[in-house]
Amino acid sequence: MRQPLPEPPEPDRSMTGRQRLLASVWPPRVTRPQLTVALLLCVLGLGLAIQVRSTNENSVLRGARQEDLVRILDELDDRTQRLEDEKQRLVGQRTELENSSDQAEEARKQTKAKEQQLGVLAGTVAAQGPGITLRITDTHGAVEADMLLDAIQELRAAGAEAIQINDVRVVADTYFTDAGSGVEIDGRRVSQPYTFTVIGKPEDLEPALNIPGGVVQTLEKERANVSVKRHEKIVVDALRSAKRPDYARSSS
Repeated sequence: MRQPLPEPPEPDRSMTGRQRLLASVWPPRVTRPQLTVALLLCVLGLGLAIQVRSTNENSVLRGARQEDLVRILDELDDRTQRLEDEKQRLVGQRTELENSSDQAEEARKQTKAKEQQLGVLAGTVAAQGPGITLRITDTHGAVEADMLLDAIQELRAAGAEAIQINDVRVVADTYFTDAGSGVEIDGRRVSQPYTFTVIGKPEDLEPALNIPGGVVQTLEKERANVSVKRHEKIVVDALRSAKRPDYARSSS
């Protein structure tokens, strides 16, 4: 036997119409079937939104002008090329890491070669190569230190890479002084004849000495006997000891 439905509560006569409306809808009374229907509607709405967005993107490409499509294609090609370049760079780095032992050996070889080059410039190692010899014979004692220095400067300007006067190696800090009837180089007395042994390109060195008003003409005006000869191979073997700087140190 069915039970009679409960009678709805009598409305509170003291409440206004607006208050009674709010009381009837809040708090909400949601059942399980209502929640299920709401979830299904939410999923359906999300699917429709994704479909609409995909359709819009496709329609944009379909409606684009040919110039726009070409530009988009070019941008994709550029991006592909950049990615390919990045791939090649990373592959190169990997190869360098795999061959690190070979690179270390190559670095040591380069360091050794650089040491030899610096040694030639500093005068601490012997050098050989093409060049010239300049021989000055001064029977009247008219050749002074500044004339020999002018010859050195002219040779350096013409590309001389290693210079030796008699048995004294000439380097960056070499100095010349007059000493009575002779000349001193770096404090060492040098006797005549003054023989310059110079490594460099002979085709540049010899003309530099023989230019009008140059070294050879100046010395000949002082009645000195001057001769210049080219050589395919000469040796500069006068050495200087390496000096340790008092204050300067490597910053690396």
